[in-house]
Formats: sequence, C-alpha cells, structure tokens
Amino acid sequence: MSQTTIKNMQAQDDAVYAGIDVAKATLQLDLQGHQAEFTNEPRGLAQLCRKLQSVPHVHVVCEATGGYEGALVQALHQAKIPVSVTNPAQVRAAARAKGQRAKTDRIDAALLSDYGRRYQPAATQANSPSQQRLVALTQWLKQLIQGQALAKTQAEHHQDPFVRRQHSKLMAHLKAQIQAVETQIHALLAQDANLKQRVDCLDKIEGVGLRTAWMVLAHMPELGRLNRQEAAALAGLAPWTRESGTMKGMRCIGGGRPEVRLALYMASLSTVRCNPVLRSLYQHLRSKQKPPKVALTAVMRRLLIYMNLQIKALISSSAVEDKKNEKQPKPD
Repeated sequence: MSQTTIKNMQAQDDAVYAGIDVAKATLQLDLQGHQAEFTNEPRGLAQLCRKLQSVPHVHVVCEATGGYEGALVQALHQAKIPVSVTNPAQVRAAARAKGQRAKTDRIDAALLSDYGRRYQPAATQANSPSQQRLVALTQWLKQLIQGQALAKTQAEHHQDPFVRRQHSKLMAHLKAQIQAVETQIHALLAQDANLKQRVDCLDKIEGVGLRTAWMVLAHMPELGRLNRQEAAALAGLAPWTRESGTMKGMRCIGGGRPEVRLALYMASLSTVRCNPVLRSLYQHLRSKQKPPKVALTAVMRRLLIYMNLQIKALISSSAVEDKKNEKQPKPD
C-alpha cells in the first residue's frame, strides 16, 4: 500500500463531517451534534465558513438543490474547506434505510452528517472560472434553443396579424440572443487554450458539432479522466439489470447527468447518418430487431466512450509535450 493511500485513509478517519441543508434563504448546519442556522447570502456564508474553519479536518456534505447550493460550494472552495455535493436521492434512500421518514431542515442536516460518516463521499472538485462560465453560458444557450423550438411549433397556429408580427419579432430576438451567447462562448475559448483544445478535439468527430462539444464538456468536466464504465454511468447511459429468480426484467437507463444525455441524443441522430462506424452499429442493432431508441442509446454510449478516449489521448499527448519542453535547455 502506497504512502499516499495510507495518508488518504488516515485523513478520512480524522474527518469531521458537517451536514448542511440548503434552502433558498437559509443554511442549516449540523456540526458534531450541534445545530446552527445561517442566511444563504454573502454575510451568512462568511459566518458559516469562519465557524467551519475553527474545526480541524472538517468536511462538509450537502445536497445538489438545483442551483441554491452554488454560492455555498464556491465559498467553501475559496475557504479551502472540502465539500461533497451529493445526490439527494441517495441521501433520502439512506434515511429510509434507517427508518427516518420525517423531513425537516434540522433532520436533513443531521442526516447529511451521518451520511458523510457512513459513506465518506469524495470531495467535489472546484471548477475553474472558465469551466464555471461555460456551464452558465451553455445552460442559457439551452434555454434559448428550447424557447426557439417551442416558438417554431406554435407559428402555424397564429392567425391574428398582430400576433404573427409579434411572433416574428420574438423569433428574431431569440436568434439574436443565441448568436450573442455563441459569440461569448467563442470569446471564452479564445482565452482558455486548454478548453479550446478539448472542444476542437470533440468537434473533429463525425456527427459531433460545436454545441454538442460545449454541452458535454460543460456538464462532464471529468471527461478524459474516467474509464469507459465510469463515463457511461456518470452520464446515465449504463443499463440497469433487473433480475430476480426466474423474472428477467427489461434493462433501462436513468440517473446521471441529463444535460449530457440530451446533447448526445441529438448528436446520435447525426452520427447514425454520417459516421460510418456508429452507423454500422445502429444498423446491426436494428437488424437484430432492437427498438430504434434502444439502438440510439447504444450509439450514445459508444459515442461518449469514444469522446472520453479522445480527450484522454489529448491529455496524454499534452503531458508528453510538457515534459519535452521541461527537458529542453533554457536559453541564456
């Protein structure tokens, strides 16, 4: 056993897990059996961080709450306090396993502390400023594209002249907004050479466009550091086996990161037409009487695994290049 592994195990044993239940306005802290409430705004976050920094080896556990935890996680990373953002479904399942059915902020904070002690979740890594901005821009781009698609479907139902004129203005506005966001993303990539290399790497794959590359890299920054099983599971593309005795249930997918699945689904519709490797996979599955969506899901999984391999190769080549540059003598 390596010294690094031993140190990591000792750090986990010494960790003091603090559960924080996140709400829109408040943060409920459970720390070593004591509870405290803070406001979910800059002043309250500063008070919370000072309290946590007074406890050696503290490790915070909170749930993903659809965005309300964002400021908390950022403040904890800035304060050098490890934090694990957990799946609420897993925490709730652990609570039910204990027979805990009641749900309040105080109870949830205590459950998060207990979840940390029992399962010792890995700390969530801090994203770079470029990564954070890419996430914000792609989320807004996704909303605009969805709004544009919805407006297009409603166009033929507008008969009133005023409504038709307003609809035309709306479509023009959405188009301009989409172009503005894409311009911002291109400017961001121009400032971050590493991120741009990854986007260019994915964009070279037949059937994968810039929007798909942006969305996948924004919502799966771990790409290139995973094995094929981890990549499929993280995106929610690993089929679940459902078998019990003589019952053989249908395998299905779920969980993971829906933004990545949506981007890959749209890309798979193109790849089965223009990518010869994935087209042959799709046709082979359809020839075995697999339903179209099952075959597309297999294409999505294979496409994501290939993306992961390409990014992994890019990272390896960059590391080799950096080592070569280090060995070269510096000019006097």
